Amino acid sequence: MEDYKNKLDELPVDIKLRAVDRLKIHLMRQKYGYFSRLCLLLALIGPGILVMIADNDAGGVITYAQTGSIFGIGFFIPFMVLMLPVAYIVQEMTVRLGAVTHRGHAEMIWKRYGKFWGLFSLFDLVVANILTLITEFIGITLGMEVFGVSPMISSITAIIVIASIQLFLRYFTWEWISLSIAVFNLVFIPLVFFVPHLHWGIVAKSFASWHIPGGVSSLFIYVVLANLGTTIAPWMLFFQQSSVVDKGLTVKDIRDGQIDTFIGSLIMVIVAIAIIIITGFTVYSVNHTVNLNIQNILSIISLKMGTIAMKMFALGLVEAGLIAAIAISASTSWAMGEAFGWPRSINLPPLKGWHFYLPGLISVIFAGSIVLIPNVPLGFLNLTVQVIASIFMPAAMMFLLLLLNDKEIMGEHVNRLWQNISAFIIVGFLIIMNGLYGVTVMFPHIFG
Repeated sequence: MEDYKNKLDELPVDIKLRAVDRLKIHLMRQKYGYFSRLCLLLALIGPGILVMIADNDAGGVITYAQTGSIFGIGFFIPFMVLMLPVAYIVQEMTVRLGAVTHRGHAEMIWKRYGKFWGLFSLFDLVVANILTLITEFIGITLGMEVFGVSPMISSITAIIVIASIQLFLRYFTWEWISLSIAVFNLVFIPLVFFVPHLHWGIVAKSFASWHIPGGVSSLFIYVVLANLGTTIAPWMLFFQQSSVVDKGLTVKDIRDGQIDTFIGSLIMVIVAIAIIIITGFTVYSVNHTVNLNIQNILSIISLKMGTIAMKMFALGLVEAGLIAAIAISASTSWAMGEAFGWPRSINLPPLKGWHFYLPGLISVIFAGSIVLIPNVPLGFLNLTVQVIASIFMPAAMMFLLLLLNDKEIMGEHVNRLWQNISAFIIVGFLIIMNGLYGVTVMFPHIFG
């Protein structure tokens, strides 16, 4: 035993802490009974719920709010239900890949497909992450303005909070603090029951009609792409796989990781539907203007549902931006560390892991500064970022599928036929929608 302790002490601090965590999991596995199994599940879940709740980020909340405000609930309520299997199928693959290989997504691409494709995927991720982080700070600053806080103060405060969580917490503490913040994402669900004149029969009818107000148009395709971009995005692949690795999950934990991901996917969809219902029954019925920004939406919610409801919505917007900024900046740090071979773990002390923490922190500071520029078209920028995420996604998905079908890497955990078919349908739909969007850009009046 003394030899084991000496060998443990000789390990780098991040690997040592991960080994200690895995030892605790091993000891928990030796216990039997429903309560012990529940405790083990609670210890293993985290990356899936966190990535999915962070996926309902500030940009997502604004996108869902604008979706409900512009198109009501007729098409996008059933559409969001379809996003549940889409999100789960995509993210479950990262669980298996991380648990089997013990390597992050960027590292796997870099080592398996070479420097060129490694740099390509890294550039894809970093650009998308910076753009998405800007939308998180849009949500944080606009949400805090409701409470009388200036954008400068809210942006600086958010940067300090995010930096402190990343730098000074070890992985398990970082995860549980992040999940505690993420709980506030659920604030949108009880708000649904305060919507005046809410008719659940109309909600149910939407699944039969799939009604698109105004028919298929350039705007409709744009909003569908934006909703796709906020449901599945490149950063999610990198984040969850690296999180699985940093947490130390193994092939024995794949089942728990799948449960974790399904729970997260379910929460994500329920929250998204709640936001579309809120705005679909309040804002859409009042104003059909397509240029509704989040400030106008909040004003109408205040008028129809009251000030408290509006402030709860704003609080959810702030939380969504904060939790997503924590996750997205971590995905940038993990990917850069994996690509360039730096020590890469949230278990690292700040001085030993400064290479790891720096890229994420720089991206946060940059994004927090951009939103302070006067007269930036925030509403248009937010939808555009979600569209860009959906445009980048097919390339990221193809790398993921190549890795998941590599028997040399995955062994018995390679994708099954139904998983490949489902994934290719998702990629195909993304490509078709991206193509249609390109057509509408070149020929704006093609859909009337």
